[in-house]
Amino acid sequence: MTLKDDIEAAVACMRQGGVILYPTDTVWGIGCDATRTDAVQRIFEIKHRAESKALIALVNSRDMLERYVESLPDVAWELMSLSERPLTAVLDGACGLSTAMTGADGTVGIRLTAEAYSSGLCRRLRRPVVSTSANISGQPSPAIFSEISHDIIDAVDYVASYRRDDTSRSRPSAVVRIASDLTVKILRQ
Repeated sequence: MTLKDDIEAAVACMRQGGVILYPTDTVWGIGCDATRTDAVQRIFEIKHRAESKALIALVNSRDMLERYVESLPDVAWELMSLSERPLTAVLDGACGLSTAMTGADGTVGIRLTAEAYSSGLCRRLRRPVVSTSANISGQPSPAIFSEISHDIIDAVDYVASYRRDDTSRSRPSAVVRIASDLTVKILRQ
């Protein structure tokens, strides 16, 4: 299967409200259309994750990012686009996303991705894609496909073919909170 065909199949699944298993710019992830509450709720169920622990969304461009936050501070864009390591920014004023994606305070975690598969998903879906590690909550995050539990694989609607044999390891993203008053706080290095 070509990369393009794999992305097309994953996007078709997400457009139907499905949940996918896919490689990201960090670890393998579970994802769906970040605007669909029914699909986001399924991810919480699959992971046995408390709904109070917000999920993050991947975007592939500044334009997409600006559509899903009320106001994008320039410092947030600069940090995200210039960081050598994947960086998740927790921003104020989430809009247009499933309410299950946002924190109680209206914040949302968003990461800019340039990785081929996850960026392709965002581009083809034309919406942010949920990205959460492909593990049961509290278990280690799978850096490579062979580390993913069969419980996770069996619970999703589509499993990407791309990078299944890739054994290179990445770390989870750094996480920073960028408040509307431009206060920056490192949440995870």
